[in-house]
Amino acid sequence: MKFAQVERWGMTLKAGSKGPVLERVLSLFLLLGFGGLLALSAYLEPSSAGHGTHQQLGLAGCSFLTLTGYGCPMCGATTTFALMADLQWLKGFVNQPFAALLFLATVSGFVVSLMEAVRPRQRWSWVLKHIEPWEMWIAVGTLVTMGLAWMYKLWLMGA
Repeated sequence: MKFAQVERWGMTLKAGSKGPVLERVLSLFLLLGFGGLLALSAYLEPSSAGHGTHQQLGLAGCSFLTLTGYGCPMCGATTTFALMADLQWLKGFVNQPFAALLFLATVSGFVVSLMEAVRPRQRWSWVLKHIEPWEMWIAVGTLVTMGLAWMYKLWLMGA
């Protein structure tokens, strides 16, 4: 016997409707990505130097720093993520302000993905709808903020 619709988790799923299923699958993938990044950040021990935490993952030191003697634009990002995951928010922001903002965006993405995976309400569509008119300004603001944070980090490192 086939049912035209099924009542489940407080919502009605109609036969042939793939919307909620696709939203859940997408949100689960995003949830795994954001969650994995946050879990890895919590696992890592922040480097006291303010950069180089990524080497705990078996990665080489920063080529940009080695070649130029200056930190790269995202210098200290892994350390900042580790600090923020350890709830040392002020230290994380002082270490690399742009990475601290990225960490907050990652946490936000994790929360939206979790809510959407549990109870789809087209939250991602809502977010994109409100970001789209401002995407050029967001892109410019992101690049300017990253550049300012880079200059700050270079100053912090004594360059």
